[in-house]
Formats: sequence, structure tokens, C-alpha cells
Amino acid sequence: MKLQGLGVALITPFHGDGKVDFPALQRMVEHLATGGCDFLVVLGTTAETPTLSPDEQRSVVDFVVEVNANRMPIVVGVSGNNTLELCARIRTWDLEGIDAFLVASPAYNKPSQLGIVMHFNAVAEAAPRPIVLYNVPGRTASNMTALTTIELAQHENVCGIKEASGDLGQIGLILSQRPKDFAVWSGDDALAMPTVSMGAEGVISVMGNAYPAEMSRMIQQAAFGQIQEAQNTHQALTPIMDLLFAEGNPVGVKVALQHLGICEAYVRLPLVEGSKDLADKLYKAIADLEIASV
Repeated sequence: MKLQGLGVALITPFHGDGKVDFPALQRMVEHLATGGCDFLVVLGTTAETPTLSPDEQRSVVDFVVEVNANRMPIVVGVSGNNTLELCARIRTWDLEGIDAFLVASPAYNKPSQLGIVMHFNAVAEAAPRPIVLYNVPGRTASNMTALTTIELAQHENVCGIKEASGDLGQIGLILSQRPKDFAVWSGDDALAMPTVSMGAEGVISVMGNAYPAEMSRMIQQAAFGQIQEAQNTHQALTPIMDLLFAEGNPVGVKVALQHLGICEAYVRLPLVEGSKDLADKLYKAIADLEIASV
């Protein structure tokens, strides 16, 4: 299995009473399936997964699998900082419609590089589908080095990495030394264009929830060496990208999606809904993008 292009870290829409908004989730899947998304990532950070109960997580995945109807590959986020518990949990997943698992490096424990290697090797042995490594030191408080990633890439059940270190030097080293069938996806929208230009397979995107066609266009331009065109697309999207993360993720992208009429902007504590100031700035940036696209 090789996933390429635009992957979208799918949001979880909520009603005002805090319950999962399944009609809006259906609109999201349709919006992405028809808008240029190449694969879905369900139950990632952008899904507010830590605030979803185990039953809600399972319900969201089952619903997305049903609505997707095999149109896009589906990757499911399954992470934890207790290796034994995570291995036991990942073995129990119903695999219908699931192509891979996204597994973040352990948070809070701050393991050594050897500990990270042993953790992921154990999970890869337990997982009934290929796993995608996820390096996001801004959330886990420990960076998975390029050499650690390259070592883990040798495991037959590790198919790639979502790299969100923000370090292009580190990403470049992975790209230059990875095995042939090991994929790299940018974990940062803002670095997607240069990362793909360096040879990565694509991006797992937050902004793609709202603007899949535009993000897909930028990735394709970068992948095919249309650097000036990719730079132009990147520059047009940058004002919105910056605002999406100004008050936390997925706060900003839900404000944008509400403006687009796809879902409401509700989030669950400890996140809080986007401010009026953020909404005003986002709406202006969206209007500017729409004018530029005409």
C-alpha cells in the first residue's frame, strides 16, 4: 500500500450540545471525496480524539467507512504512551474499510530513541494493518530523529511517516536514506510545498478539510516540478494557513468550515470556540482567496 497526494486529517463535527454531528460528518466526507482528497485520516489530533469516548471513536470510524464506500483509503489514528495497552487495543480493531493505522510517538513519557524504536517495533508486530509513524514533537515533547525513523522504516509493517518536526533538514535526511517503499508525508501544511518538492509523497493536512481542491493542486504542482506554480498557490493559501492555527487546532478550520456551510464551529473542552476576531480575519482571508481564484 502506498498513499500519495493529499491526505486530510478529518475533523469531528459537534452539535451545540456536544454530541457528534453525524450529518455534518457525512457532508465532510462527501466534500472531501469530490474535492480532491486522496485519502482520509480519521481520529487524528484534528479530530479532537482525546475528547472522544472509545464508543464515539468506534462510531465515527464505522460511519466514515460506510459513507466513504471505498472511494478513498482510510487511515485510523491509534496512539498511546502505554505500549502494552496500545498493542492490546490495536489488535481488537475491526479492520473493515481500514487500510492503515497512524501511530504517534509516545507523549508525556519522553522516551529515549531506543525506547521509541522498541515501542514502535512492538506496535508494528501487533498491528493487523501497516502503521504510519507520526513524529510531532510539539505535542509529544520528544523528537524522533531521522536515524530512528530510518531504522524503523526497515520493519515490514511500517509503511511511512507523517513528519511534523518542522525541521526540513531532518526531513531531507529521511528522504535521502529511506527504503524504496517507505513513504513520507508532511505533517505541516505550511511546509507541505517544500517537503513535496524535496521528494515526499504528499501531506496529511488540516487545511484540506476546508480547501481540498486548492491543497491538492499545490501538492500536484510541487510533485510534478511546477515550482513557480506551487509557490504561487502556497502564497495564496498562506494567510488562511496561518490563521487556522492561531487559536489552536481544529478551532480555526472549524470556523472556516462553518463559513463554508459544512459544519458548525463547536469544539470540546479544553478547546474553546474561535473568537470573533479570528472569524473576522478568517472571513477576510477567505474572501481574498476567492477573489484571487476568479
